[in-house]
Amino acid sequence: MIVKPFIQTVLLGILCSAFQLVSAQPAFETRAPKETEKVKAALSVLNELSQMKERIPERLLAISQGIIIVPKMVNGGFVIGGKHGKGLALVKNEQGQWSDPVFVTLTGGSFGLQAGVQAVDLILVFKNNKTLLEMSKGSFTLGGDLSVAAGPVGRSSSASTDYKLEAEVYSYSRSKGFFAGLTLNGVALSVDQKANREFYEEFDPAGHLFSTFNNSSGEVQDLKAALIKLE
Repeated sequence: MIVKPFIQTVLLGILCSAFQLVSAQPAFETRAPKETEKVKAALSVLNELSQMKERIPERLLAISQGIIIVPKMVNGGFVIGGKHGKGLALVKNEQGQWSDPVFVTLTGGSFGLQAGVQAVDLILVFKNNKTLLEMSKGSFTLGGDLSVAAGPVGRSSSASTDYKLEAEVYSYSRSKGFFAGLTLNGVALSVDQKANREFYEEFDPAGHLFSTFNNSSGEVQDLKAALIKLE
């Protein structure tokens, strides 16, 4: 009769301690560690890009209305290449503010004849945000549904004065410290519903996220600040 209340007391103490430990952690970090790390990885890509001599021209970034950042996209194969990666998409409003990120998945396509596997950082710059806003309705294919071209490089805004910038999307990749435009076709882009649900702790349609600009997490705010700095 004495042992039972004692055990109950011990168990209650353990449960209270566990609750206090969980409560002491920031909710944003405990709910979606994978997604939080993806945001940090995207921020790292932008920070490293800002230090490089050859980078996305300021002129292109100034007129851009959307961007996708895919850290460590796996690219490889034998003869026929393939690629897969997960990243973040953001759109810019008329006031120049960047939206909260939407998690996306990139799969398929080929870079051409190749052998081996490597990881590259991929950045897609969109001249119009309409494309990304419509992505919430379904996936689309680069080079099929949407024209994509290897983007011009150069730090200054005048580096690409003669570049017509007629494509809807410009692609860039970075591997082993080298940054350059990339020819990218046959790749399907779609919204990663599971990652968005984990990160935002509820189902939030991509269209709504693209119109939201007030995410309170430090990582997201840092990501937006890095984008503004690149412009």
